[in-house]
Amino acid sequence: MISRRRFLQAGAVSAAALASGSRPALAANAPGITDSEIKMGQTMPYSGPASAYGVIGKADVAYFKMINEAGGINGRKLNLISLDDGYSPPKTVEQTRRLVEQEQVAFIFNSLGTPCNYAIRPYLTENKIPQLFVATGAAMWSDPKNFPWTIGWQPNYQTEAHIFGKAILATKPDAKIAVLYQNDAFGKDYLIGLKAGLGDKAGLIIKEASYEVSEPTVDSQIVSLQDSGADTLLIAATPKFAAQAIRKTFDIGWTPVRYMTDVSQSIATVMKPAGLEKSKGVITAIYGKDPTDGRWKDDPGFKEYAAFIGKYMTPADLTDSNAVYGFGVAATMVQVLKQCGDDLSRENIMKQAANIKDLELPMTLPGAKINTSPDNFSPIRQMQLATFNGESWAAYGDLLQG
Repeated sequence: MISRRRFLQAGAVSAAALASGSRPALAANAPGITDSEIKMGQTMPYSGPASAYGVIGKADVAYFKMINEAGGINGRKLNLISLDDGYSPPKTVEQTRRLVEQEQVAFIFNSLGTPCNYAIRPYLTENKIPQLFVATGAAMWSDPKNFPWTIGWQPNYQTEAHIFGKAILATKPDAKIAVLYQNDAFGKDYLIGLKAGLGDKAGLIIKEASYEVSEPTVDSQIVSLQDSGADTLLIAATPKFAAQAIRKTFDIGWTPVRYMTDVSQSIATVMKPAGLEKSKGVITAIYGKDPTDGRWKDDPGFKEYAAFIGKYMTPADLTDSNAVYGFGVAATMVQVLKQCGDDLSRENIMKQAANIKDLELPMTLPGAKINTSPDNFSPIRQMQLATFNGESWAAYGDLLQG
């Protein structure tokens, strides 16, 4: 817990700065804010079962480096301290307390994982520390009434699963549906959304199988789902397990229509490990441009992204959708900080995060815009269905509003 003494000390420092004639806004600024720096904190699974997502943190850091080389934000350089939590909630709590209490960061940005963010939300809420653009699509992050210091970024899982439910009814109204899901709020959100999308046809779900992130494989779950007689499969799993599920369905000769969460759409970390041929036909929902899709090669937004990857990351990162994600969410954070001007109090940072108007990013789909308000903590609500053709994601149909 942040002590009263620490807040009083911070106030004394600010008062002294005012007396010395420094920038007037300093009195209201958050810890970690100086005339030359904005210090942010983050936890990422650079190790552990969700380590494929570590590219997001690397892209965040790289993007802020690019901004710093261009002069920073209003003369301040961006300093993101990104710590490994191994996708372990107790470790997330430990590292987040370190970021807040020792590193004195102004706010937490884009920490990854539903269980990990859930573990730190009470601490951040109690201390009124912004928990910005969490890297998870759980519906719980869009609850400004009860948790006004926490905001999501990507489309929420219930929205995507709702879209899948409607698509199944439209294309296979007599489907027999099986669901593989991670046994936490992430996976359970897909069950909620799918059932809502199916409406009075929710009985089409004939089998559900969950897994724990500590399990080595989901092979046994896939076999049990096949035994149910299902002809449609929803995979609500993080990259390691999504790749296993795709590969196992193919290897045992099971050929259901496969729908998969967008958080595992990375060709580099999911489809290639699963096998490109084995991944053909998998359906997902997208809100960003697939860097492997040739239709974007002359697109100005893709060229901007490719230039960023070329200078600040590695060639392998170019086609990783996780790098696209980091590129987009970091740009959103920069927009918020620009809107803050010289008032970098935690209250104003949170206020501006909830006041984004029609922000268009280089790598979001044409027509997709980011909007937030005091009662809308779901910045991205538009998605499009896409199928994997063995090389890239081929989008089809209209941009769907969740």
